[in-house]
Amino acid sequence: MAAWKQLLLALVVLIVAAGIWARFFPGAPEVLARWGIDIGGNAVADGRSAATGQRRDTAGPETAVVTATVKRAVINDRLSAIGTGRANNSVTVKPYTSGRVNSIDVASGSRVEAGTVIARLDSDVEQISLDRAKIALADAEAKLERMQSLRRANTATQVQVTDAELSVGNARLALRDAQLNLDRRAITAPIAGIVGILPVEAGNYVTTETVVATIDDRSSIKIDFYVPERFAANMVVGGKLTASPIARPDEIFEGAVSAVDNRVDDKSRTLLVQAQIPNERDTLRAGMSFKVEVRFPGDAFPSVDPLAIQWGTDGAFVWVVRDGKAQRVRVSVVQRNTESVLVAADAISPGDTVVTEGVHAVREGADVLIANSLPVAAGSGS
Repeated sequence: MAAWKQLLLALVVLIVAAGIWARFFPGAPEVLARWGIDIGGNAVADGRSAATGQRRDTAGPETAVVTATVKRAVINDRLSAIGTGRANNSVTVKPYTSGRVNSIDVASGSRVEAGTVIARLDSDVEQISLDRAKIALADAEAKLERMQSLRRANTATQVQVTDAELSVGNARLALRDAQLNLDRRAITAPIAGIVGILPVEAGNYVTTETVVATIDDRSSIKIDFYVPERFAANMVVGGKLTASPIARPDEIFEGAVSAVDNRVDDKSRTLLVQAQIPNERDTLRAGMSFKVEVRFPGDAFPSVDPLAIQWGTDGAFVWVVRDGKAQRVRVSVVQRNTESVLVAADAISPGDTVVTEGVHAVREGADVLIANSLPVAAGSGS
């Protein structure tokens, strides 16, 4: 193919591509306007029409558009999480020593105080040891008394008196040891609370690893829940929150953050937080699931209609109507929702008016006619 034909073909391709770009590329009319080219095809030079030589009206005729008001939206102002409840204090009771259960002194589900006897083990051997220790102490004390009398009569040495005093001391320690062993045959409650279902009965043989009872202090409920790491700085001890059982969502309890973990989990990128809520009516139980809601000041952003967002070569923008004229304002999209888009921009604020329909006919500085503010013609349908 001849060179002039190749040049002609390339020129045609460039013209077609330029036409497609000007017709379909977002923001192309603005770029052409900055170059002094009207998309209608009339070149503009020195602000005058090439055909008539007269100055054109740069604003042009008013363009009818539909607008919407910019609103204020707040994000990151609340946190919802699912947590698991725990008793304010929970204890698993195990015996100090092995033995056979002689009696169970409490019932499942009963309330006990600290020190209440839950069960008793056979204690015959320990009782015998205690009686033997009492006899040994009495004998040691009698020997000490005789030695002291002999010492006063100079028939016993001070060494003999000291040995007798040492024997009395050892006998007293043996008595305390025997009494402690006997006391530990009674299994007592270390805290006040509610006894769970007892897993043992009288006659069972138990060891130091056998669970005799579980006791829960349900005066308040602790809730463990995890929060995303972006909320880590907002979680402080004493912060207010609300919690409701998943099984009974209509019941809402007010509580506070009682503990915050010292690190974010590097696998889930979440932070463990513990809350505490009151349980005066004793309607809550350990192990229940709760929906926890925490409120924060949050971040406020302008909220616009999704139709107002346009895209150009320099990014997203909106057309703001001020004093009846259109103004192009660049924005950064923060969050997209179903019915709104949150944006960040210095030149836009809640209460401004943005164009939502007719945006393709709007030009910078052009007069606009807000169609949705015009009075309805008489006889028009609803």
